[in-house]
Amino acid sequence: MYDIEKESKSPIEKVSIILASIGAFILSSIEAIVVALALSVVLYLFFMTPHEVVGSSMVPNFQNGQHLIANKILYKIAEPQRGDVIIFRYSESQDFIKRIIGLPGDKISLMDGKLYINDKELIEKEYLAATIYTKGGDYLHEGETIVIPEDKYFAVGDNRPGSSDSREFGPIEKDSIKGKVWLVYFPFNEFKIVYHARYNN
Repeated sequence: MYDIEKESKSPIEKVSIILASIGAFILSSIEAIVVALALSVVLYLFFMTPHEVVGSSMVPNFQNGQHLIANKILYKIAEPQRGDVIIFRYSESQDFIKRIIGLPGDKISLMDGKLYINDKELIEKEYLAATIYTKGGDYLHEGETIVIPEDKYFAVGDNRPGSSDSREFGPIEKDSIKGKVWLVYFPFNEFKIVYHARYNN
């Protein structure tokens, strides 16, 4: 029997095959990028909202310049909880990041640098140093007790000496809350899923 010689491809045919492979790879990559961008837009528009931390009001748990993503659909189906770290609209041009410590109907007191919720001290050792002294502000003064109105929340910064919060400007409207912080994604070496404190009160 005689071997049948395999038909060899010309240089032009080889180049055409290579170019076709490269073209298919590029097209596949573009499709993947378009799908990823479309998913990102859908997530941004309907489920998530980005936020850049500006200032030191949440130090040491959140740092100036960190970029966060917040879940903005959660509070459409559930109520904000004590301990939630949230992004809310402070003004038309500014959003704040704070921690909810008071819920609608709660009685909040400030005595000897400690916050009390419904006559029980709020234990904040999970995210505050034991030496932190919480001062009063224009809205909540030392030795004073207030009751949070319906559909409003008392939100404060973890950096108590360096935070302008509900102690100054009062409880925030539920409608102003844009989302519950979900993760820190930048800088990349500080990436983390955000923990939200829970209390025994």
